[in-house]
Amino acid sequence: MDILEKLTVLSLEQATVLPYLTFRLAQDGVRVIRLEHPVYGDPNRLIGQNVLGEERMNSYYLCINSGKEALTLNLAEPEGRDLLRRLIVELDADIFLTNQLPKNYDKLGISYEVLSGYKSDLIWCGVTGFGPERNEAAYDPILQARGGLMELTGEPGQAPQVVGIPLPDMGTSEHAYGQIMKALFKRALTGQGSRIDVSMLASTTSWLTVPLTLSQTFGRRISRRGNTHEFFAPVSVYPTKDSYVYLAVGNDKQWANLTRLPGFESLAREGYQKNAGRIAEVKLLNERLSIITAAMETEDLIKMLTEAGLAVSKISDIDEVAADPYIAPTLLKSKDKVSGRELTLAPPPVMTPFLEEAGRELSFPPRFGEHNRAIYGGSLGLAEETLEDYRARGII
Repeated sequence: MDILEKLTVLSLEQATVLPYLTFRLAQDGVRVIRLEHPVYGDPNRLIGQNVLGEERMNSYYLCINSGKEALTLNLAEPEGRDLLRRLIVELDADIFLTNQLPKNYDKLGISYEVLSGYKSDLIWCGVTGFGPERNEAAYDPILQARGGLMELTGEPGQAPQVVGIPLPDMGTSEHAYGQIMKALFKRALTGQGSRIDVSMLASTTSWLTVPLTLSQTFGRRISRRGNTHEFFAPVSVYPTKDSYVYLAVGNDKQWANLTRLPGFESLAREGYQKNAGRIAEVKLLNERLSIITAAMETEDLIKMLTEAGLAVSKISDIDEVAADPYIAPTLLKSKDKVSGRELTLAPPPVMTPFLEEAGRELSFPPRFGEHNRAIYGGSLGLAEETLEDYRARGII
C-alpha cells in the first residue's frame, strides 16, 4: 500500500485546473471527494458529447475525473457549511482544495482561517488566476495570452496561437501538486498544517525561463518562430513523401553526421560547419533540407537518421501516440459499471505503485452527487429523512 493511499482530499472543484490536480492525486491512491453546488455543479460536466445518454456526464468531463467520489453541497447555507465542518473532522480530511474566487472564501466559509480551526493540521490550497488578492476571471487561454505563451506560439508575422494543451491549467496543477507534497513533508516533521496559494499567472510565467531573461537582461526581442529554434539549426518540421518529420540537430558533430548520409552530401558546406553559420542562413538551409527530405519515405528517413544518432520523429497524431510502444502499456482505463462504457485515459507522468497494483484502472468518473448517501448517510450518519429534507431545501 502506498503511503498516499491513507490521505483524504476534499476539493471544491470545477473546470480543469483543480480537477486535473485531483486526477493526479487519485493516481497516487489518494481518496478524492469532489464538492459541487447542488444546482450548478461543475460546468465541465455539460461540455462535449452526451456519450452516456444522461445529464452531467458529457465527454469532456470524463477525461480527468476518474478515481474520485462526488458530493453535492451548498456552502451558501449554514447547514452546508456545517456539513463541510463535519466532513473535515469526521472523515479526518488531510487536504482541502478550492479554485473559487478569493472574494467567496468568507461567504462560503472555506477560508484557511475557518477550516484550519476545525482541524489544525489541515493543508489548505487555493488556486486562483492572479493570486489571493485578485478576483479577475481566469480561463486558460486568458492566461496564455497574458502570460506570454501565445506571443511565442505560431508562425512569425502571423496571428498568435494558443498552445495545443491548456498548459496554464495543467502546469498550475503540477505546481500545486509539488507544493502539496512539500506541505505533507512539513506536516510529517512538525504536525503543522499549511496554507498554499497558487497563482495561474505565476505558474504560467515561470515557464518563460529563456525568453524572459534574454528579453529583460539582454534586450532581445523574443517572439514566435514557428517550428524553428532560436539558437539551434537545423531544428524544424520537414516534409517527406508521405508525411512530416521533426528533426533536431543539437550540435556540430551531429550536423557532420547528417551531411555524410546518402542524399545529404550537398549540405556539407564550409559555412554550415558551425551552428552560428547555420543559424545565419536558417531559412535557406531549411529550404535546402526540405527538398532532400521530401524525396524520401518517412519510415526510411527516420531509420537512416536514427541510426546516425540524430534526434528525429514523425509528427504523430493522437491515435499514433496511443499506439506508441512506449505509451500503450501505460494508458489508464476506467469502466462504468452502469453502462459498460470503458474509457481510455492519458497515462500518468510516472507510474505509481497504486496504479500498478490496480492494473492501471481507476473508478469511473462520479455522477453528480453520486456519493451523497454513502458519505452523508453512511460516514456522517445522517438519517434518510434528514437527507431528503436537505435535498428538498437545496443543501445537498
